Amino acid sequence: MKKAFLGLAFSVLISIPVLAALKVGDKAPDFSARASLAGKEFNFSLENALKKGPVVVYFYPSAYTKGCDLEAHTFAEKKDKFDAAGATIIGVSADSIERLNQFSADPEYCAGKFPVASDASRQIAASYNLATTAVKPGQADVRGTVIDHDFIERETFVIGKDHKIIATFSSNEDKLSPDAHVEKSLAIVEQLASK
Repeated sequence: MKKAFLGLAFSVLISIPVLAALKVGDKAPDFSARASLAGKEFNFSLENALKKGPVVVYFYPSAYTKGCDLEAHTFAEKKDKFDAAGATIIGVSADSIERLNQFSADPEYCAGKFPVASDASRQIAASYNLATTAVKPGQADVRGTVIDHDFIERETFVIGKDHKIIATFSSNEDKLSPDAHVEKSLAIVEQLASK
């Protein structure tokens, strides 16, 4: 009886799905999204970007929040080095495209140097098995504007031309600061370019 109960308990445990971000070697899900570069909207396609070289897809909680601002600013500062390595950068959050139009053009953050995409439905995040957290009622950004969307966890994926994930970095699991995502992803794409 005891063995049967333990067997049943174990089978229930292994049948519960575990939400875990995609790992190195997994095929990155293709996505298209409305994005903004320097305040100008366009349709971003991962499939098209990968034709040019590796892509750094970084998910972040929200524009105009402290860690996300630091991460965007650091990506903007290092953009020339990503270009030299043949890599494309795309930021993804649940922010509306209107917020991202401002954020992408803001000289303090994206500075018009790389695009950010809106995943307002959080379907892209879900396809990468990323968790979302509900925003607290009345929570405001650094400008005092109320945030009206859930937060996607901070996770960065470096994706090769073959659509395979080469590296992934997580603030939750790896305890990385937002700017460390930039440094680590840059090191990976520079290593790829040197081969």
